[in-house]
Amino acid sequence: MTDATNSTFAVRRPLAGARIPSPARAARRPAPGRRYIGIILPLGLLAVWSLATYYVLVPAVFLPSPLATVKAFAAMVTRQSLHLDFLRSINIVSQAFVYGSVAAVVLGVAAGLSANVERFFGPTFDSIRHIPGVAWLPLIVLWLGLGAPAQILVIAKSVFFPVFLNTLQGIRNVEKSHIELAKVLTLTRSQLIRRVVIPSAVPSIMVSLRYAAGVAWALVVTAEGLSGQEGLGYLIFRAQNLLITDQLIVCMVIIGLVGFAIDRLMLLLQRFVLRWKQGFEG
Repeated sequence: MTDATNSTFAVRRPLAGARIPSPARAARRPAPGRRYIGIILPLGLLAVWSLATYYVLVPAVFLPSPLATVKAFAAMVTRQSLHLDFLRSINIVSQAFVYGSVAAVVLGVAAGLSANVERFFGPTFDSIRHIPGVAWLPLIVLWLGLGAPAQILVIAKSVFFPVFLNTLQGIRNVEKSHIELAKVLTLTRSQLIRRVVIPSAVPSIMVSLRYAAGVAWALVVTAEGLSGQEGLGYLIFRAQNLLITDQLIVCMVIIGLVGFAIDRLMLLLQRFVLRWKQGFEG
C-alpha cells in the first residue's frame, strides 16, 4: 500500500487535550428537538390567556391581560417594595428549610440506626404529622405573635416530616446483601454506617430534600397571608381582598418561577451528590 492509502485507513488519534464525551454523558444529553419541548405548554397557555383577554371572554377584573400584568409588575417594582417582600419571603423559607431539614436528617438517621429511638419518637411524630400546619398556626401565633418566628416554625414543621420519613426509610431499605457483604468483610459498625448505610440512604434523602424545598416555598403564601404584614403571601391576600387581580397574578407568577428555580437548583444538587449513581433516564 502507498503512504496515502495507509494514512486514509489509519486510526485517527484525538488531539492532545481534546475532550471525549463519555457514553453516559452523551446519553444524558437530550436531542436538540427535545431540549425545548418543555416551553411548548407555557407558550400555549400564554397564547390562550392573551386570546381570552383580547376578545374579552373573561372580565378584566377576574383575568387581566398579560400586558396589564406586566405593567402591574413594573409598578410594584418601581412604586412599591416588591423586592423587599420577595427578599423577606426568601429569608423565611430559607431559615425554615434549613431548620426543618437538618433536624429531620439528624433524627431520621438516629431512628434508622436504632429501633429504640424510632419507638421513642414514632408515636408522637405520627400523631403530630397528621395535624396540618394551618391548624398549628393560631396556637403558634398565640405563643410567638405575628411575625417571622411563627411563620418559620409552621413551615419548618411541614418540611420536617417528609425528610424525616424518607431518611428513616432510606436507611431501613439498605439491601440486605450489602449488609451481609459488610459482615463478611468484617467491617466495624462505624465503617458499616459510613461506607454502606449512609451512601445507600443518600438518594432517598436527596429526593425528600428536593420535595421539602418545594413544600416550604409553597407554604410561605399561607404562613405570610395569615400571620404577616409583608411578604409575597401578604401581597396575595391583600390583592384578593382589594380585587387587584393584576398584582395577584404578578405574585403568583413570581412564586411559580421562583419555585421552578428552587426545584432546578435542588435537582442540580441531587445530580452532583449522586453523580456516582446511574439509573434509567427515560
